[in-house]
Amino acid sequence: MVPYDATLYDEKKQKKIPDVLSDTLREQLLQYAKDFKTSWVNLGQHLYSVWRDKLYYTWGYEKFEDYTQEELGMQKPLAIKLLKTYFFLEQEEPAYLKEEFAQTRSPVAVPGYEAVNFLRLAKNNKELNKSDYIKFKKDIFENGKDVDLIRKDLVALMKERKVVDPEEERDKRSELTVRKLLNAIRSFQKDAESLKLLPADLIKEATGLMKKLEEQIA
Repeated sequence: MVPYDATLYDEKKQKKIPDVLSDTLREQLLQYAKDFKTSWVNLGQHLYSVWRDKLYYTWGYEKFEDYTQEELGMQKPLAIKLLKTYFFLEQEEPAYLKEEFAQTRSPVAVPGYEAVNFLRLAKNNKELNKSDYIKFKKDIFENGKDVDLIRKDLVALMKERKVVDPEEERDKRSELTVRKLLNAIRSFQKDAESLKLLPADLIKEATGLMKKLEEQIA
């Protein structure tokens, strides 16, 4: 029979305690991260109520922005963004407002207000179609893609779809050619004057030509 070793038992017990504490802390941090990323919802909801019902009047403020700035320390653009983003969720993506939305996802897949606001703007962007919106929605709500990366995706998408006007493109090339010619003449005139390479009347003609070219691109 193996003799009982109390020291070994204590060592194992002491090792388990930090592991339990570590796991508990990890779980708490996951929840705190979710709470942080969704904490704006209550604020946006109540700001919307204050704005919609003009409750700030009853509190002695003439304007909504006066109330948010003086009492909440919040500038109007941020307050408006929060209430509009909340209203967007209420109307378009109510599932986000349900408690189980955040509880059933990892913090990475829980978007903050900036990401949701991007989706709101995308919804109202006439240059984007339904499939574009669905893709951005999936990136935000399911993939947890960073909003800065999604903005870059939008810029790239807009560039791809930009229709090039042949006449406009031709005008740009013409202007660039004129500018190059103007710079060349200007450089030549400067050298001609300083080194006395040409008669005064030719330099005068070059000056007149430069003025005409400048008028073309003005």
